[in-house]
Amino acid sequence: MNHYFTVGIELIVGFVVLFLLAKLLGKTQLSQITPFDFISALILGELVGNAIYDHETSWVEILFSTAVWGGLIFLVEIITQKFKSTRKSLEGEPNIVIHNGIIKYQTLKKAKLDINQLQALVRQQGYFSLQEVQFAILETNGMVSVLPKSQNRPPTLDDLNIKAEQPSIPVTLIIDGEVLSGNLHEAGLDEQWLKEELSKQNFHSFEKVLYAEWKKNQGLFAMSYQ
Repeated sequence: MNHYFTVGIELIVGFVVLFLLAKLLGKTQLSQITPFDFISALILGELVGNAIYDHETSWVEILFSTAVWGGLIFLVEIITQKFKSTRKSLEGEPNIVIHNGIIKYQTLKKAKLDINQLQALVRQQGYFSLQEVQFAILETNGMVSVLPKSQNRPPTLDDLNIKAEQPSIPVTLIIDGEVLSGNLHEAGLDEQWLKEELSKQNFHSFEKVLYAEWKKNQGLFAMSYQ
């Protein structure tokens, strides 16, 4: 019984430490992950995992090892933010792999990227032929940013001489039958208005609504449980 209690304590400590480190290191660890970030995250997980399943390791050692490794990652983040000259060596730099429609083979070779991989990355951006691409940049997180040739570029409202409306963000008002009062008030609306709008769509209680959002000039959109 004492063994399970110890494992439970170590799991809780590991969970709390990883949660705090994720908050400390910021969202870039996931949204803009680089090879270094990926390896750092793996090692951090391994430190906690190995420490938990090693019976000779105490929760103090888990705390110490994760804190040191997390501190090193955080230090690298601070250095790259404060000193621009270190970003190239620590984070890498974007590379132009297609320039004016011409594939830069030596750049691909340096980045350890072959043509098939380049095609796959370009397809993920919605372009199924390299002939459609004017410029392609290999970002530090391994993704490719694409600027298509003018004839392959989707037309804009300016191209079509159409006057654009002022963009607006949809506001979520109900999730899982619960009214988000903060969002409702921020949009300048109230529950009485919401009830009236929902009744027009045959919703007679908030609990029946799975999801509802409101957008200026478009009105209320509501979805029921299926």
